Amino acid sequence: MLRLEDVTVELAGVAVLRRVSFQVPPGGRVALIGRNGAGKTTTLRTLMGLVPPREGRITLAGRDCTRLPAHRRTSLGIGYAPEERRLFGSFSVRSNILLPAEVLSLPDDEIGRRSDLVFGLLPELRELAPRRAAGLSGGQGKMVALGRALMVGTRAILLDEPFQGLAPALALRYADALGRLREALPDVAILITESSPDLLASLVDETFVIERGEIARA
Repeated sequence: MLRLEDVTVELAGVAVLRRVSFQVPPGGRVALIGRNGAGKTTTLRTLMGLVPPREGRITLAGRDCTRLPAHRRTSLGIGYAPEERRLFGSFSVRSNILLPAEVLSLPDDEIGRRSDLVFGLLPELRELAPRRAAGLSGGQGKMVALGRALMVGTRAILLDEPFQGLAPALALRYADALGRLREALPDVAILITESSPDLLASLVDETFVIERGEIARA
């Protein structure tokens, strides 16, 4: 279970998150909905250890990881697909996807098992695998970022506005892939941020709304 308890974050002296509390159970699919600037991305970045909380507690599977650095959280099984993708343009799609698993020094057979899962769930990536990431469209880049998150997200996966900027056809394929995740990864907690609840209505079990850094159930 991924849990935030009374998490407060300040950036440049301004409170961006205010006593945020919610949880994503194992196998749960939770949406965090809010307008731009409401605190969605800051919530995910705080969960990943990229932004330190001033107060509060973050736990994963009962382990307190509030002060763990980001790379340690990845090793605990948290995968993160940021809105801006952050791919290495000179690397191939395959290399971008495999990179976090290789950084964690996972055994070759485990990397192979996980990459088979990724390419099975996202067959578009198999076709794109040899291409340089710099040549991808924005939508294709989002699919690669999802595949990269799946390589290490054995306990939790964080997706920041995954449908933002996607063409309708690609958005449907992305939604279909998210739907298949429940069967393929039944115990993995997934947290998805979006601006509109309509995009996620059929994909999640529970929805929270964030406004001015505060949480309310939808």
